[in-house]
Amino acid sequence: MKKKIIEIFVGIVIIVGIFVGYHFWQNRNRDQEDFVHVRLSEVTHSAFYAPLYVAIENGYFKEEGLDIELLLTSGADKVAAAVLSSDVQIGFAGPESAIYVYEGNEEDYLVTFAGLTKRDGQFIVGRNDEEFDWNHLKGKEILVGRMGGMPALNFLTALKNAGIDPSEVHLNYSVEFAALSGSFIAGMGDYVNLFEPNATKLEKEELGHVVASIGEKAGSVPYTAFYTKLSYFQEHQDILEKFTRALEKGISYTFEHNEEKIAKVILPQFPDSSINDLISIVQRYKEADSWLSNAFISEDIYKNLEDMMIEAELLDDYVPYDALVRNLHHE
Repeated sequence: MKKKIIEIFVGIVIIVGIFVGYHFWQNRNRDQEDFVHVRLSEVTHSAFYAPLYVAIENGYFKEEGLDIELLLTSGADKVAAAVLSSDVQIGFAGPESAIYVYEGNEEDYLVTFAGLTKRDGQFIVGRNDEEFDWNHLKGKEILVGRMGGMPALNFLTALKNAGIDPSEVHLNYSVEFAALSGSFIAGMGDYVNLFEPNATKLEKEELGHVVASIGEKAGSVPYTAFYTKLSYFQEHQDILEKFTRALEKGISYTFEHNEEKIAKVILPQFPDSSINDLISIVQRYKEADSWLSNAFISEDIYKNLEDMMIEAELLDDYVPYDALVRNLHHE
């Protein structure tokens, strides 16, 4: 009798489980259908972009009806290629890549609609714990990253602002962005320019020491921004406006809360980082005044970027701000 009761109970549990599971699946599918799926290609994954991850983790994109799929795509040139090929809807990288596409006479060029960071987020990492002076770089080899990219352009500007002629420094552009940290560990270069959390990781492993902020010396530019194809902008501006609203909620949260609260929110994005390391990293970026106060990209800071490119002989003349920047920020 007892065995029979157990069998009946198990049978009921299975039937109820199937029923509940079916309805859960049905509701989940219905919920997913209510969201617009947006593929976002990011140039690197760093706490430098904390406001974006705050917007994701706090559900701000979901509130706008957007389901964001983050895809790591190392190199701004590769991000631009992903957007142009329609593999993703939005690219998140240095807007210099959009300028290169426009200068290449691409008909369906890239339109920048929102900004996030306003200065370089890299730190110079040396082999020794030193009281750093920019003159220490003279005659030394620095792993800079891809020639013509935002990291390299900002580093050249930082050198200029420090009164150093780039010819006095051995600038190594040969190492791919994703391989900078590993190449330095392997013994290449005297210094390397790194984003967080890589810079802190090298410090913890006693393989390097952060000696200076490039962004503090280079000045304000639209360092990393969000862009899409002109055709997508024209056809789906409503989606991009929702994206921008959610992003700006993340920016506001980041300005209104301390590094500990921000670190706790974005920790799921960095499972290999400890909460204490993440707090230190966010604090470092806060102190460097890294983020725009909203997603608006002003013509002044855009011109600063063009000045860098012209001086580096990567651009012959100014590109039309009104054509390439279509701000979706609303007061």
